[in-house]
Amino acid sequence: MGVLPDDVVIIRQPEKEGEPSVITINCPDKTGLGCDLCRIVLFFGLNIVRGDVSTDGKWCYIVFWVVGKPNTRWGLLKERLVEACPTCASASAISFFYSSQIQSPRPPDVFLLKFCCYDRRGLLHDVTWVLSELELIIKKVKVSTTPDGKVMDLFFLTDTRELLHTKKRKDDTIGHLRSVIGDAMISCEIELVDSEVTSCLQAAGFLPSIITEDMFQSEMPMKPLDGLSTSENVSITIDNLLSPAHTLVHICCQERKGLLYDIMRTLKDFNIQISYGRFSVRQRRSCEIDLFIMQADGKKIVDPSKQMALASRLKLELNQPLRVAVVSRGPDTELLVANLVELSGKGRPLVFYDITFALKMLNTCIFSAEIGRRMIGDREWEVYRVLLDDREGEGLSVPQVKIEEEVWKTLMGWD
Repeated sequence: MGVLPDDVVIIRQPEKEGEPSVITINCPDKTGLGCDLCRIVLFFGLNIVRGDVSTDGKWCYIVFWVVGKPNTRWGLLKERLVEACPTCASASAISFFYSSQIQSPRPPDVFLLKFCCYDRRGLLHDVTWVLSELELIIKKVKVSTTPDGKVMDLFFLTDTRELLHTKKRKDDTIGHLRSVIGDAMISCEIELVDSEVTSCLQAAGFLPSIITEDMFQSEMPMKPLDGLSTSENVSITIDNLLSPAHTLVHICCQERKGLLYDIMRTLKDFNIQISYGRFSVRQRRSCEIDLFIMQADGKKIVDPSKQMALASRLKLELNQPLRVAVVSRGPDTELLVANLVELSGKGRPLVFYDITFALKMLNTCIFSAEIGRRMIGDREWEVYRVLLDDREGEGLSVPQVKIEEEVWKTLMGWD
């Protein structure tokens, strides 16, 4: 007998206020499942403060303790987690590594949301919030402001519910946007884009040549922000003596938003299986993670060069999951944010949401914004370019370093 759908994911609310909610997942295993689940939790704006993972390679048992938004849609979160779990019927086909017979899912349809309205402070964040609540994924955005104070926004979207082709879903999306924008909205429409436009969304060369690639280099030092992001805060130890069958990876670092996702994403990209793992947040945002892992062939990682490559990548991802820079372009100021794309092609959740939120809190307007992807070496990056609006022509009221720090803190989930 298979596991009933209601038993695959169980979410238990805390008995006392301030305590974390507990998500229990019991399903067939696959390489990268932990990454997929952590990505969904991050997409719903929740932080994992403790976690336990156990698997025999065919079946896994995962427990996440999470905290976050008081208005979390727990029922919808459960649906998305269940959808990410392999079906019980496929348990016998699950192995420690990706099978060449597993077919890649069909790419989702891409839709163009085009609307025009009168501008105001915080508008772009409010729109991004609506799209996030509706589970619409922003693939690319083009925002421009006219001299007479009107905004033309072009959002290229995919729908996690795969319903945006229906009239009801389109009307619902436009209705939610109208409720936020109000009488300032002039027009709004949604249409399916063809394959040629979709392929253009992945164009790599959209960055101007004046932008150097220094911000993408692994050697770029991280700027200290309140002592929370220096490399001394990350310690990674790899040990092959404590277990006869597994390599132990012990990590000590600072707690932040998406931490477990970044660890799981890195291991997924290396095609590494976690047999047992434990994650916990201790005092002063200090985290300890123990992961018993093995390679795709079911063996330990004994090659020193492979150990060094894994430790180096993990340290880089924990220190610099995103790149943030504020640069001057003549009289203009531009905010640049970049994050790595998973090998599966998925970008990091809620980055644009966090960028617009930070700028809204700083009372800083956005003149234009673009999202695109770019290949740097053998890795794909998602790059956000935001041109900040100096409406009075006297320079921004907020110093560039302050903008950079506040955007970084918002992306990291630091108060």
